[in-house]
Amino acid sequence: MTVLVTGGAGYIGAHVVTLLRERGDSVVVVDDLITGIAERVEGLPLLNLDIADTSSIEPIADMMREHSVTSVIHFAARKQVGESVSEPARYYRDNLGGLSNLLLAMESAGVGRIVFSSSAAVYGEPDANPVFETTPQSPINPYGETKLYGEHLIKAAEKAGWLRGVSLRYFNVAGAANAMLSDRVALNLIPMVIEKIVAGEAPKVFGDDYPTADGTCIRDYVHVIDLAEAHLVALDALTDGRDISSEYNIGTGTGSSVREVVDAVSKVSGNEIEAEICPRRPGDPAILIADVGRARDELGWHARLGLQDMVQSSWSGWLATH
Repeated sequence: MTVLVTGGAGYIGAHVVTLLRERGDSVVVVDDLITGIAERVEGLPLLNLDIADTSSIEPIADMMREHSVTSVIHFAARKQVGESVSEPARYYRDNLGGLSNLLLAMESAGVGRIVFSSSAAVYGEPDANPVFETTPQSPINPYGETKLYGEHLIKAAEKAGWLRGVSLRYFNVAGAANAMLSDRVALNLIPMVIEKIVAGEAPKVFGDDYPTADGTCIRDYVHVIDLAEAHLVALDALTDGRDISSEYNIGTGTGSSVREVVDAVSKVSGNEIEAEICPRRPGDPAILIADVGRARDELGWHARLGLQDMVQSSWSGWLATH
């Protein structure tokens, strides 16, 4: 089996690429290397381009033909909620345009399987938690909208008769398998907190007036190693032709507040720094916790690692690479 991984030099993508290589699969990578790191995929065929540009369709299709690609795992996308609110057109162009171009390339090359990097942001601010895959999808920011419409686009291609796809709705991802694969860009909560603490500055907490026990947002945090394993399980289910669902929540089924995460990082670092409370960010729901029963029952997947593992490995990885 040969797998094309878009965004394969990025934080999550590189973890998946590593697992694929370790088990003996052939891998090729498409990445614009804006946030990706080429060394993470050293020795693999790498196509450096922007998949949101329509000029990328033929080169991607050619790469698939040249390397006899059988499946695609699609990560390449923008993912900052606040930025999506201020730059919605850019997010629609890059996230949906990139997926559209990729599907056109796949259809041209005769590649009919895809695992799609979706997000819990498709649920918006649900009325109840935990969140099931059947919970109404009402995203409250453009980022979440692009992920939901991406799922719809994949389903439309399935109805057209040439594609089988599965969408993995990630909750909050953290941790690292090793320093090389660690999250080096402070776009997610744990590295953002680490960056501030290392600099001797107060971590920022966006809002402490949410309807939660300590007033800060509650999220389901999943270790990137567990998340990467979920992609392989989903890919194998598609490859084996199993009758599976179109979407799966990927989380732990438990929640931690922003304040709890800040305290956990502070403890690991040995620096007890009081957080700076800032106004809420637009588009942030108060609580998002996954129900992961479908992934457990249908795919046989469940998370093995907890918040302490995520914080400790993130801290070690950050110190080793900065």
